[in-house]
Amino acid sequence: MLWLVYFLLLIALIHLYFMISRRFGILDLPVDRSSHAKPVIRGAGILFPAGLGLWFVWSGFQYPWFFTGLLALSLISFLDDLSHMMRWVRFLTQLAVLPFIYLQLGCPEISWWALVIAGFVALGIINAFNFMDGINGMMGMYSLGTLATLWFVNNHTFRFIGNEILYAAAIPLLVFGFYNFRARARCFAGDVGPVAISLLFVFLFSKLILDSGNVLYLCFLLIFGIDCSMTILNRIRLGENIVKPHRKHLYQILANEGGFPQITIATVYVAIQLAVNSIILVLIAYASARIAMVVTGILIAAAMASYLVLKAKSDLKPPS
Repeated sequence: MLWLVYFLLLIALIHLYFMISRRFGILDLPVDRSSHAKPVIRGAGILFPAGLGLWFVWSGFQYPWFFTGLLALSLISFLDDLSHMMRWVRFLTQLAVLPFIYLQLGCPEISWWALVIAGFVALGIINAFNFMDGINGMMGMYSLGTLATLWFVNNHTFRFIGNEILYAAAIPLLVFGFYNFRARARCFAGDVGPVAISLLFVFLFSKLILDSGNVLYLCFLLIFGIDCSMTILNRIRLGENIVKPHRKHLYQILANEGGFPQITIATVYVAIQLAVNSIILVLIAYASARIAMVVTGILIAAAMASYLVLKAKSDLKPPS
């Protein structure tokens, strides 16, 4: 009954936001790097921190440090949706909330270089999710697939957190997906949605890896990790400013230059990631550490090779 009330509240909230956004013109207008041709409601991702905030209250204020960081980052990101802020403000805010994650995890004794690497990976996850919102259905489906995999791990492989926080994150994604997972999306998540859900993943993966001692769980984000890292390397090779907006991710090229339906691209990305997740789960459950690392290395190499082949083909194809 509680989850039904939660679901209905989120439906009411997103419709209220639609009314407010139309009234005040909170719209994503098409620009050169956009994958849409008409104005679309922006910032509907406010549903995610709002939903997680409701669960935070109902749960008796579990994980207060994490939710403090989530609230701060979501606020700055939503303000950016309303009126674009300078990039350095957003970056410093992202950097500033990471210690809240470490505090929530109990400040385990980790070497400084490990914290630096973890911070770099966390910032990469946050910014990678931010780009997903440009392709209809991508962020919602990929996030739901990741949450489903984490739920499986939590209930069948290694218990690391209560299921309730996973449900509290999945339901807003389902509500948002109903309006975004379509050929002509009714709304976009904006900055606030991707950064909120990505910060949750930073927290969940950090807790899972620290509790289990197994970094292979990060491969549940492998496909986007490869796409983002290869895109950054390619832009550095071309002498571009990597902090400036662009549409050079493979999935953006497939949609904009390749002309593939955005829903198809999102579905294929998620299906490939779920296949990778299944392999990783089998390796964790049945393979030795050495074999697991070797097979994982082969998976990463195969993903990078596939990216390079698809990217080369898309570069050769003339714009439609």
